[in-house]
Amino acid sequence: MALSKLRSASFEDTAIYGNRNLIINGAMQIAQRGTSAVAASANYPSIDRFKAWGGGDGVFTVEQSTTAPAGFTTSLKAQVTTADTSMAAGQYAQLSQQIEAQNLQHLEYGTSGAKTLTLSFYVRSSKTGSYSITIYKSDSTEYLFSKSYTIDSADTWERKIITITPDSNIKASGGAIANDNGIGFYVFWNLAGGTNFDDATDNAWSSNTSHYHTSSQVNWMDSTSNNFYITGVQLEVGEQATPFEHRSFGDELSRCQRYYYKTVADSAADGFGNGNVNSTVRVDGFIPFKQTMRASPTAIETNGTAGDYRVNQGGANTTCNAVPTIIVATKDGCDTRFHVASGLTVGRGAVMRCVNSGAFLAWSAEL
Repeated sequence: MALSKLRSASFEDTAIYGNRNLIINGAMQIAQRGTSAVAASANYPSIDRFKAWGGGDGVFTVEQSTTAPAGFTTSLKAQVTTADTSMAAGQYAQLSQQIEAQNLQHLEYGTSGAKTLTLSFYVRSSKTGSYSITIYKSDSTEYLFSKSYTIDSADTWERKIITITPDSNIKASGGAIANDNGIGFYVFWNLAGGTNFDDATDNAWSSNTSHYHTSSQVNWMDSTSNNFYITGVQLEVGEQATPFEHRSFGDELSRCQRYYYKTVADSAADGFGNGNVNSTVRVDGFIPFKQTMRASPTAIETNGTAGDYRVNQGGANTTCNAVPTIIVATKDGCDTRFHVASGLTVGRGAVMRCVNSGAFLAWSAEL
């Protein structure tokens, strides 16, 4: 074969490889829970797979925004709504994504072959200064990697690239990541933090689980004028950042549904599934999940009162007197019970429905 036809691996070649991004929903397209919510302590307020952490007197909201850099349509926006001008020692504000441990086995952590990673993302904020990211490896010996980055210009999109190199501790047995469905990595974006968390050595691993950032970390929570946008988040093997891996909306949605599945009724005639009348006051039916979930969910989320749901038996609709409940749930679906006050005929089939558009049922198996 002519030499002109031969190609060696290069930076440009790696850009065409799929499934290299370890982050799910890095373009912030999927927001099954809704487009905006208050960021309470350790909750998923809006955009799928991105968790908000608030441990202070200040309050911030998280929403899906259409403010985005070229090539993107959406971002995650955080906005301070109650300021905290002086963070106490144990207070913090963060965003994160947890990565499932069994999806990190190719990193070979805990061996001499542990791989270097590169984290890249687009960020903008009204508040300039020094921010930081933290990689928290929770299995075996707990280790944190902290690295500062600077937002140089207010209200301007900037791409940040951070290289995460394994040290001797990560290459030793204590650096191992369990091959299971638990948390392998936390990837944190630190927005603010008190002195309990500011003793990290920049660009280094530490076994001190309070070493999230250095003392240069800004207090983003100090004004209700402060916002923070992020999108195009990518974590990949290698020492260089490749162009962001744009996956289809459907692909990202299916990945998100492993951790959170929501079925929405678009009109008052929509059904959630079919069931059987097992007594005069209840219908039991199986609702399958679109994707196998990470773990069996333990509760159903609903959007309102019992009156939002109903059952249809023989053409007659009966309004529920309690919100639907789980009988038993597995990773693949949920045996669900709809409750009414009376009047059902045992042995008949029935459809589990809603009363108004926008009613939903949802299940969580989040990390």
